Amino acid sequence: MKTMIQGVVKVIGFALVFAASTTWAQDIVRVRGTIDRIDGPIYVVKAVNGDELKVILGDNASVVGVVKASPSDLKPGSFVGVAGMQQPDGSQEAIEVHIFPESQRGSGEGHYPWDLRPQSTMTNANVEQIVTGVNGQTMTLRYKDGEKKILVPANAPIVSIVPGDKSELKPGSKIYIFAAKKLPDGTLMAPSVRVGRDGLMPPM
Repeated sequence: MKTMIQGVVKVIGFALVFAASTTWAQDIVRVRGTIDRIDGPIYVVKAVNGDELKVILGDNASVVGVVKASPSDLKPGSFVGVAGMQQPDGSQEAIEVHIFPESQRGSGEGHYPWDLRPQSTMTNANVEQIVTGVNGQTMTLRYKDGEKKILVPANAPIVSIVPGDKSELKPGSKIYIFAAKKLPDGTLMAPSVRVGRDGLMPPM
Protein backbone atom coordinates (compact mmCIF):
# COMPACT_ATOMS: atom_id res chain seq x y z
CA MET A 1 0.00 0.00 0.00
CA LYS A 2 2.83 2.39 0.88
CA THR A 3 4.48 1.76 -2.48
CA MET A 4 1.18 2.39 -4.26
CA ILE A 5 0.67 5.71 -2.43
CA GLN A 6 4.21 6.81 -3.26
CA GLY A 7 3.56 6.00 -6.92
CA VAL A 8 0.35 8.03 -6.92
CA VAL A 9 2.12 10.97 -5.29
CA LYS A 10 4.85 10.86 -7.94
CA VAL A 11 2.29 10.82 -10.75
CA ILE A 12 0.37 13.74 -9.23
CA GLY A 13 3.61 15.64 -8.73
CA PHE A 14 4.61 15.09 -12.35
CA ALA A 15 1.17 16.18 -13.54
CA LEU A 16 1.41 19.40 -11.53
CA VAL A 17 4.88 20.18 -12.88
CA PHE A 18 3.72 19.45 -16.44
CA ALA A 19 0.65 21.66 -16.01
CA ALA A 20 2.74 24.47 -14.58
CA SER A 21 5.29 24.26 -17.40
CA THR A 22 2.50 24.18 -20.00
CA THR A 23 0.89 27.25 -18.45
CA TRP A 24 4.25 29.04 -18.44
CA ALA A 25 4.75 28.23 -22.12
CA GLN A 26 1.29 29.57 -22.96
CA ASP A 27 2.09 32.81 -21.14
CA ILE A 28 5.35 33.44 -23.04
CA VAL A 29 5.14 34.98 -26.51
CA ARG A 30 7.77 35.77 -29.15
CA VAL A 31 7.08 39.02 -30.97
CA ARG A 32 8.26 39.75 -34.50
CA GLY A 33 6.93 42.90 -36.12
CA THR A 34 6.93 46.68 -36.58
CA ILE A 35 5.92 49.36 -34.09
CA ASP A 36 2.79 50.93 -35.54
CA ARG A 37 2.15 53.59 -32.89
CA ILE A 38 2.80 54.48 -29.27
CA ASP A 39 -0.04 55.07 -26.81
CA GLY A 40 1.44 56.24 -23.51
CA PRO A 41 3.47 53.31 -22.13
CA ILE A 42 1.99 50.93 -24.73
CA TYR A 43 3.76 50.08 -27.99
CA VAL A 44 1.23 48.87 -30.55
CA VAL A 45 3.04 46.37 -32.78
CA LYS A 46 1.93 45.03 -36.14
CA ALA A 47 3.19 41.45 -36.05
CA VAL A 48 4.53 39.78 -39.18
CA ASN A 49 1.45 37.52 -39.21
CA GLY A 50 -0.85 40.56 -39.26
CA ASP A 51 -1.88 40.51 -35.60
CA GLU A 52 -1.94 43.76 -33.61
CA LEU A 53 -0.12 43.35 -30.31
CA LYS A 54 0.09 45.69 -27.32
CA VAL A 55 3.49 45.67 -25.65
CA ILE A 56 4.79 47.37 -22.52
CA LEU A 57 8.35 47.36 -21.23
CA GLY A 58 9.08 45.55 -18.01
CA ASP A 59 10.99 47.15 -15.15
CA ASN A 60 14.64 47.59 -16.15
CA ALA A 61 13.89 46.30 -19.66
CA SER A 62 16.92 46.36 -21.95
CA VAL A 63 16.99 47.55 -25.56
CA VAL A 64 19.68 46.37 -27.98
CA GLY A 65 20.31 47.25 -31.59
CA VAL A 66 20.64 44.81 -34.47
CA VAL A 67 22.92 45.84 -37.34
CA LYS A 68 24.00 44.18 -40.57
CA ALA A 69 27.25 42.22 -40.49
CA SER A 70 29.20 40.27 -43.10
CA PRO A 71 30.87 36.85 -43.40
CA SER A 72 34.21 38.49 -42.58
CA ASP A 73 32.81 39.37 -39.12
CA LEU A 74 32.54 35.67 -38.29
CA LYS A 75 35.75 34.63 -36.59
CA PRO A 76 36.98 31.74 -34.44
CA GLY A 77 36.24 32.63 -30.84
CA SER A 78 33.01 34.49 -31.64
CA PHE A 79 29.90 33.49 -29.71
CA VAL A 80 27.02 33.20 -32.16
CA GLY A 81 23.41 32.14 -32.46
CA VAL A 82 22.48 30.29 -35.65
CA ALA A 83 18.93 29.51 -36.72
CA GLY A 84 19.21 26.53 -39.04
CA MET A 85 17.53 23.68 -40.85
CA GLN A 86 18.68 20.08 -40.79
CA GLN A 87 19.52 18.78 -44.24
CA PRO A 88 18.76 15.26 -45.57
CA ASP A 89 22.34 14.16 -44.88
CA GLY A 90 22.06 15.26 -41.23
CA SER A 91 24.10 18.44 -41.61
CA GLN A 92 22.81 21.90 -40.71
CA GLU A 93 22.33 24.90 -43.02
CA ALA A 94 22.01 28.37 -41.53
CA ILE A 95 18.90 30.47 -42.09
CA GLU A 96 20.55 33.37 -40.27
CA VAL A 97 23.48 34.11 -37.96
CA HIS A 98 23.62 36.42 -34.93
CA ILE A 99 26.95 37.58 -33.53
CA PHE A 100 26.66 38.21 -29.80
CA PRO A 101 28.71 40.84 -27.95
CA GLU A 102 31.21 39.47 -25.46
CA SER A 103 28.92 40.54 -22.59
CA GLN A 104 26.31 38.03 -23.81
CA ARG A 105 28.66 35.10 -24.25
CA GLY A 106 26.91 31.95 -23.06
CA SER A 107 23.37 33.27 -23.61
CA GLY A 108 21.05 30.36 -24.41
CA GLU A 109 24.00 28.09 -25.06
CA GLY A 110 23.09 24.79 -26.71
CA HIS A 111 21.23 23.26 -29.64
CA TYR A 112 17.43 23.06 -29.52
CA PRO A 113 14.21 23.37 -31.55
CA TRP A 114 13.21 26.83 -32.79
CA ASP A 115 10.02 28.35 -34.20
CA LEU A 116 11.32 30.46 -37.09
CA ARG A 117 10.27 27.76 -39.55
CA PRO A 118 8.76 24.30 -39.11
CA GLN A 119 11.49 21.96 -37.79
CA SER A 120 14.04 24.78 -37.54
CA THR A 121 16.70 24.75 -34.81
CA MET A 122 18.77 27.25 -32.85
CA THR A 123 22.42 26.71 -31.97
CA ASN A 124 24.07 29.19 -29.59
CA ALA A 125 27.73 28.30 -29.35
CA ASN A 126 31.36 29.29 -29.71
CA VAL A 127 32.90 29.32 -33.19
CA GLU A 128 35.74 26.79 -33.13
CA GLN A 129 36.64 26.75 -36.82
CA ILE A 130 35.57 28.30 -40.12
CA VAL A 131 36.22 26.76 -43.52
CA THR A 132 35.37 28.71 -46.67
CA GLY A 133 34.10 26.70 -49.61
CA VAL A 134 32.29 27.13 -52.92
CA ASN A 135 28.83 27.21 -51.30
CA GLY A 136 29.73 29.46 -48.36
CA GLN A 137 31.38 29.12 -44.99
CA THR A 138 31.14 26.00 -42.84
CA MET A 139 31.42 26.77 -39.12
CA THR A 140 32.21 24.26 -36.41
CA LEU A 141 30.26 25.39 -33.35
CA ARG A 142 31.00 23.99 -29.91
CA TYR A 143 28.63 24.21 -26.96
CA LYS A 144 28.63 22.59 -23.54
CA ASP A 145 26.94 19.36 -24.65
CA GLY A 146 28.42 18.89 -28.11
CA GLU A 147 29.18 20.50 -31.45
CA LYS A 148 27.57 21.15 -34.83
CA LYS A 149 28.95 21.84 -38.29
CA ILE A 150 26.75 24.42 -40.00
CA LEU A 151 26.97 25.70 -43.57
CA VAL A 152 26.37 29.44 -43.85
CA PRO A 153 25.28 30.07 -47.47
CA ALA A 154 26.11 33.38 -49.11
CA ASN A 155 22.48 34.59 -48.90
CA ALA A 156 22.04 33.92 -45.16
CA PRO A 157 21.54 37.15 -43.17
CA ILE A 158 24.34 37.87 -40.70
CA VAL A 159 23.78 40.46 -37.97
CA SER A 160 25.55 41.80 -34.90
CA ILE A 161 23.94 42.75 -31.62
CA VAL A 162 25.06 46.15 -30.27
CA PRO A 163 24.05 48.42 -27.37
CA GLY A 164 20.74 50.18 -27.96
CA ASP A 165 18.48 52.76 -26.38
CA LYS A 166 14.77 53.11 -25.63
CA SER A 167 14.65 56.15 -27.93
CA GLU A 168 15.04 53.75 -30.88
CA LEU A 169 11.60 52.31 -30.15
CA LYS A 170 9.41 54.50 -32.36
CA PRO A 171 6.78 54.06 -35.08
CA GLY A 172 8.31 52.23 -38.03
CA SER A 173 10.97 50.49 -35.94
CA LYS A 174 11.20 46.76 -36.61
CA ILE A 175 11.56 44.73 -33.43
CA TYR A 176 11.99 41.25 -32.03
CA ILE A 177 11.10 40.21 -28.49
CA PHE A 178 12.33 36.81 -27.38
CA ALA A 179 10.08 36.20 -24.38
CA ALA A 180 7.25 38.64 -23.71
CA LYS A 181 4.98 37.66 -20.84
CA LYS A 182 1.26 37.65 -21.57
CA LEU A 183 -0.61 39.57 -18.86
CA PRO A 184 -4.23 38.82 -17.86
CA ASP A 185 -5.56 41.69 -20.02
CA GLY A 186 -3.71 40.38 -23.09
CA THR A 187 -0.97 43.00 -23.01
CA LEU A 188 2.56 41.66 -23.46
CA MET A 189 5.34 42.69 -21.07
CA ALA A 190 8.82 42.66 -22.61
CA PRO A 191 11.95 42.15 -20.48
CA SER A 192 14.10 43.09 -23.48
CA VAL A 193 13.68 44.27 -27.06
CA ARG A 194 15.88 43.94 -30.13
CA VAL A 195 15.41 46.75 -32.63
CA GLY A 196 16.73 46.75 -36.19
CA ARG A 197 18.65 49.75 -37.45
CA ASP A 198 18.44 51.30 -40.90
CA GLY A 199 15.16 49.51 -41.63
CA LEU A 200 16.54 46.08 -40.76
CA MET A 201 14.06 43.49 -39.52
CA PRO A 202 15.89 41.61 -36.76
CA PRO A 203 16.07 38.07 -38.15
CA MET A 204 15.21 35.42 -35.58
